[in-house]
Amino acid sequence: MNFIEELKWRGMIHDIMPGTEEQLKKEMTTAYVGIDPTSDSLHIGHLVSIMMLKHFQLAGHKPIIVVGGATGMIGDPSGKSQERNLLDEKTLRHNQECIKKQIGNFLDFNCDNKNCAEIVNNYDWMKDYSFLDFIRDIGKHLTVNYMMSKDSVKKRINSDSSTGMSFTEFSYQLVQAYDFLYLFQTKNCKLQMGGSDQWGNITSGTELIRRKESGEAFALTCPLITKADGKKFGKTESGNVWLDPKKTSPYKFYQFWLNISDEDAEKYIKIFTIFSKDKIMSLIEEHKKAPHQRLLQKELAKDITIRVHSVSDYNAAIEASNILFGKGTTESLKNLSEDLFLSVFEGVPQFEISLSDIKNEINIVDFLVEKTNIFKSKGEARRMLKDNGVSINKEKVKADFIINEKNLLNNKYILVQKGKKNYFIVKVS
Repeated sequence: MNFIEELKWRGMIHDIMPGTEEQLKKEMTTAYVGIDPTSDSLHIGHLVSIMMLKHFQLAGHKPIIVVGGATGMIGDPSGKSQERNLLDEKTLRHNQECIKKQIGNFLDFNCDNKNCAEIVNNYDWMKDYSFLDFIRDIGKHLTVNYMMSKDSVKKRINSDSSTGMSFTEFSYQLVQAYDFLYLFQTKNCKLQMGGSDQWGNITSGTELIRRKESGEAFALTCPLITKADGKKFGKTESGNVWLDPKKTSPYKFYQFWLNISDEDAEKYIKIFTIFSKDKIMSLIEEHKKAPHQRLLQKELAKDITIRVHSVSDYNAAIEASNILFGKGTTESLKNLSEDLFLSVFEGVPQFEISLSDIKNEINIVDFLVEKTNIFKSKGEARRMLKDNGVSINKEKVKADFIINEKNLLNNKYILVQKGKKNYFIVKVS
């Protein structure tokens, strides 16, 4: 497969240095993408560059992930209005190990081929490099004028912010350029890829290689992904969509992809899956015939949820979605883990009662009015019960229903549904 052609039809190329395509046609090439380990999990914004490396490996080339243990201690100014908090080595090492596991779901690190993926940490080659040696060996090759011409620097220096830019951040560009030089020298790495905001840093690396080694290296960036409404991709009201199930549950992860717009689904299915062009075009045509069935969103959500999490997590997310949108049963509700149950019904009003309140059994009307205040009056509760408007754990109940310990989900919860859309959680402790 032609890597550049593959990225083009997927809409994944923003800038490309002349000669890059010819280099890739000439020989198996090594390329790297850098990730700063500022968290112990990747979020879905990182997946764009990881998918670039996935296609790169499928095209027969060798991908390298550079975990920025050194650069993570500095903080990249690109796209930032103020300086990052710096992390200590112990935290960075922990973050690195967590990130490694997540990337393993996308790249092949255990193959016998020459193009097996690798993960390296730039802290390992920077930690013993003294400041004096670095400015003597590396700093003299790039002028301040050259470094000041980069957009990431100009925007910060020319901004109205009183914080300006520290020398630490200014040096980031030089440290990242050295990463490229080091990998060029030790691993014959000739290409660096990343988001379009990294173009300045990446081309500083190609320039350093040209000046110090008289070598030829290349650069390729992908567009920064946005949503159809222009807002930042991968953000929800509660923050980033993470790959770590503890930070973003598999259910919420699945729901994020399921709920994107048709326009975004058409764009994202090209970027975040390895489906063939024929399959994607076929899915797009099929989707247009019945957009309400959300075929594109479902196919995308399924593929990426299974890849990041597992088949069982995907099936659980489907089951949970059915429960929330009316197709679930009492049995399926009982099968949800506590974490998944709380994730599905996040934001639902909660009431707390004592176990002693239901140990001796309690009539449904008293439970709904006196113990929980889900209904304001017993008359209102009885009318709703008579009209089949109340469900306990997804099962319609009448005014003679008795609440007891048998109704507990995960030994501590009761789900009350009032009408079609109003849910309440009663926590029994």
